[in-house]
Amino acid sequence: MATQEKKIVVAFDAYGTLLSTESIAEKLAEHFGHDKAQTIAAAWRKYQLEYTWRLNSMSCYEPFSTVTANALHHALAEAGESLSAAAIAALMDAYDSLSVFPDVPPCMRALASSTSITPVVFSNGTPAMVSNSVQRSPDLAPLAGVFADIVSVDDVRMYKPAPEVYAYLASRVGKTSEEMGHVWLVSGNPFDVTGARACGMKAAWVDRQGNGWQDSLGGDKWKPSVVLKGLDELPKVLEEASSEGDCSR
Repeated sequence: MATQEKKIVVAFDAYGTLLSTESIAEKLAEHFGHDKAQTIAAAWRKYQLEYTWRLNSMSCYEPFSTVTANALHHALAEAGESLSAAAIAALMDAYDSLSVFPDVPPCMRALASSTSITPVVFSNGTPAMVSNSVQRSPDLAPLAGVFADIVSVDDVRMYKPAPEVYAYLASRVGKTSEEMGHVWLVSGNPFDVTGARACGMKAAWVDRQGNGWQDSLGGDKWKPSVVLKGLDELPKVLEEASSEGDCSR
């Protein structure tokens, strides 16, 4: 494992950043065909996130594994479909071995040789879900040792973008509230980026679709520190920030 005694900590979101939640559509297609599988997969992800935000607003908590299963039931019902308990269990198991985006392995290999950056995973997923995903991914498992830690919101019993989870991340990686600017969040999810920025962290948004930043919450106040076309651009950005002692981007 990498050491924690480095200048910059970079926290990678898991779902939608390292792991492609869209890849679950391949498993759904075994039951429904390609087009309907794509529709159900998109709805599954939508309700998965919506449920976490609703739970935060209600001051309630359910583990992400429960949230994910309930969101699947919602997506299936909305599509007018149902599956057996065994098929549901198989899909949930598949969710623990999602495909990674193609730009992930090159990024991880570059960071593995860095002496100024500490990578961690920071996720809504339960520790078991995220650990399974990292260890089961054929592309990510050989590079699992790059991550110094897996930080789960399950320990806080709240979900992103609640400020408590970013404060927990900082404390977990040995940073004080005055050192939040030394922690970089890397995420493909705008809500995650704005949450980190509101707490004083730096944030790199991964814009793989090339649509540009469109989130208007907070105006310019919570925009990403940098926008990446892919994770392969990240190591250079972080090395430059580290060499310049730049925590103000």
